[in-house]
Amino acid sequence: KRQCYVTKVGKCQVNLGNIQEKKRFLSDIFTTIVDLKYRWFIFMMCCIVTWVVFGTVYFFNAWAGCDIRHRGDPEWRACIKNVDSFVSALLFSVESQQTIGYGSQMVTANCTKGIILLMARSIVGSMIDALMVGCMFVKISRPKKCAQTLIFSKNCVISRRDEKLCLMFRMGDLQDSHMVDAKIRAKLIKSRQTAKGEFIPLEQSELNLGYDTGEDHLFLVEPQIICHIINHRSPFWDMSADSLHWEQFKIIIILEGIVEATGNCLPAGMTCQAHTSYAADETLWGYRFEPCMSLEKGAFRVDYSRFEMTFEVQTLAASTKE
Repeated sequence: KRQCYVTKVGKCQVNLGNIQEKKRFLSDIFTTIVDLKYRWFIFMMCCIVTWVVFGTVYFFNAWAGCDIRHRGDPEWRACIKNVDSFVSALLFSVESQQTIGYGSQMVTANCTKGIILLMARSIVGSMIDALMVGCMFVKISRPKKCAQTLIFSKNCVISRRDEKLCLMFRMGDLQDSHMVDAKIRAKLIKSRQTAKGEFIPLEQSELNLGYDTGEDHLFLVEPQIICHIINHRSPFWDMSADSLHWEQFKIIIILEGIVEATGNCLPAGMTCQAHTSYAADETLWGYRFEPCMSLEKGAFRVDYSRFEMTFEVQTLAASTKE
């Protein structure tokens, strides 16, 4: 099975390992927490850890202040009332952070340490709540999920258009609110060996999708067929229909734009980026995409059931160079 650099749904299959300076993640703690999964972010990082830590501090304070030793003594002036075990200390930690306050555990004026601990607990709890709210807002409002409504054709095709051999793929947006300032790019990922014998793994080459003419900026209202003209500057210059079968490459498609629904709400809008990829066996030589748009009364209709359909056309098997 071939290794996949980028999957069809846009996930990069590159795992980072042997990172020596992991303290760099702590310098950007906000992004690190935002990138965590929800189950770790909510329960482990923000709630349970702080509850247990401050519960341990309260229990140690009760043990050092002899509150546990005088449990049940009505004449003993406890620092924190009814905190005489680790369970009660943990319960008081939860109540003080979440401001529940059932009234059983409470700080008294009998010692200064308890008041200082409660002040520190309130400050840390407020900071954690603010961090949680900020991170949850960012995680919910991240436009990462909007890429799921941007679809790409399963295959790309190679055929002639305007007497030029072209590599083409189709993409569309399923949302009623479309992307603003959408821009498309493509990279060819292919390993090669130089004339001097140097092996370059996963070399990236740019595929021109019209950045010199402005055609890479899309008005993505209906499905569009994106075209790469195979000329002497293209990496597919010397590739023929026969050599396509044993080639090993990956075409990475990158679409970037601003979500229209947030373009007027935020200073810079919410930038969305979608990825997909095409391998050599997903490239069809001598095919075109079938039209998926039709005219109906007062508007155009897009039939997405024909989005993936292709048909065979007469195309020379020779490369552009030949």
